[in-house]
Amino acid sequence: MLNEKSLAIAQQCDSCPIRHRAVCARCETDELERLEEIKYYRKFEAGQTVIWSGDRMDFVGSVVSGIATLTQTMEDGRTQMVGLLLPSDFVGRPGREAAAYDVVATTDLVMCCFRKTPFEDMMGRTPHIAQRLLEMTLDELDAAREWMLVLGRKTAREKIASLLSIIARRDATLKVKGSEGPLVFDLPLTREAMADYLGLTLETVSRQISALKKDGVIHLEGKRHVTVPDMARLLDEAGDDADGGIFS
Repeated sequence: MLNEKSLAIAQQCDSCPIRHRAVCARCETDELERLEEIKYYRKFEAGQTVIWSGDRMDFVGSVVSGIATLTQTMEDGRTQMVGLLLPSDFVGRPGREAAAYDVVATTDLVMCCFRKTPFEDMMGRTPHIAQRLLEMTLDELDAAREWMLVLGRKTAREKIASLLSIIARRDATLKVKGSEGPLVFDLPLTREAMADYLGLTLETVSRQISALKKDGVIHLEGKRHVTVPDMARLLDEAGDDADGGIFS
């Protein structure tokens, strides 16, 4: 979570921690100045709902720090976590009036928000924004297809390894860190949330994490501080091809 000093730094686009991956990544100075006129920051505490499914959205924006979940609720009250929003991920859909999912802050969350109507107008006049948003949407589509494989075909051990690899890769990308050497990150989800997201029991999640730790695939301090000594080995455990393009 950003403290007040860090938040002030993030409000300067040149120093923003997600600048190189966010929807504004390719904007020129004059375009950033126009975005400044329609942007504002919002903070949410862990567990707080950012937007409810079906509610009218008057903003879109990017996650600056923290993690949020996308959740869908069925008519009988059952819920399913259908996605994670990590730093630099985009929230909201230009051209759509209402939210499609519940968005809930899993950790303390900071978002860089844009007033929706001016942002939609700016998209039509700023190809850099429209192009970057298209790229992010296609990346999200690829991730959704990958997640179908994770949930539908992978073993419990492969599911846990896949989730850890996704978070490790994103964390490394935000830190502009290559694949050399160990990767260190804090797991943003509780084991209960991981179980919900992966369609596993809490006991299975705990057992598989312990097995990965015992086998040296990961090192664990406490319940959430994770070190991946060898990313290629983690990808092997996930059943993924570790050859090329890991940190795109």
